[in-house]
Amino acid sequence: MSIQPDHWIRRMALEQGMIDPFVPEQVREGVISYGLSSYGYDLRLADEFKVPGPGKEPLDPKAIDGGAFVDLKADAIEVAPGTFVLGRTMEYLRIPPDVLTLCTGKSSYARCGVLVNVTPFEPGWEGYATLCVINIGPRPVRLYAGEGIAQAIFFRGDEPCERTYADRAGKYQAARGVTPAKLG
Repeated sequence: MSIQPDHWIRRMALEQGMIDPFVPEQVREGVISYGLSSYGYDLRLADEFKVPGPGKEPLDPKAIDGGAFVDLKADAIEVAPGTFVLGRTMEYLRIPPDVLTLCTGKSSYARCGVLVNVTPFEPGWEGYATLCVINIGPRPVRLYAGEGIAQAIFFRGDEPCERTYADRAGKYQAARGVTPAKLG
């Protein structure tokens, strides 16, 4: 398995729609950077969020209550200390059957106490990635829609896997919006 460089990512994005929309260069002027980098792609945060609603009941990943989150659409959002929001990428991803993608937060946010948690994008998965953005710092942090939030790194195997996420009919396949936990 090897990490894929910028020319491979560009080819897969343009020829096979792996990243849509695709920005073929790093955009940095006046924004938290996004677009193609040397060995990855900096994903942007969309303007759709799910914020945990009030209540004392625990969030149960096996039975998320429909009222557990409040939907919010905003160009920017502040995340209070010790809290999180769910967001999604602006980019729709289509992961090839011989690729596993890992995603990590951007350093500009990490330096403000923000962590971005997302599971691997499995071979054959497609959709908008739901991101859990957590503020572990002592002060509120502002997140900006349309700007970089996380970097995806693409690992290509020597051959395609036997069964892809699509073959298994994964529960988050073709996710269109911010998607809370589902069972089954």
